[in-house]
Amino acid sequence: MLDVELFGTTSCPYTQEMREWLEWRKVPFVEYDIERDQAARERLREAAAGQTMIPILLEDGKVVQAGWQGRGCAVNWK
Repeated sequence: MLDVELFGTTSCPYTQEMREWLEWRKVPFVEYDIERDQAARERLREAAAGQTMIPILLEDGKVVQAGWQGRGCAVNWK
């Protein structure tokens, strides 16, 4: 079974859309809000390797999707 993680923010509406899609597909996942969770933000920064669009979906620690259906919210890593 894959370890699926959703990284996003409550301020990005596409995070909600990706969450609903995962729930509809009955995919178990862990969700992180990178605006509120500094440790998750740092993990994502390393995994995303320069990607600046959220939400980001990781499977077994690798980015498999950035943004939702071509849309996303920009992240300022500073």
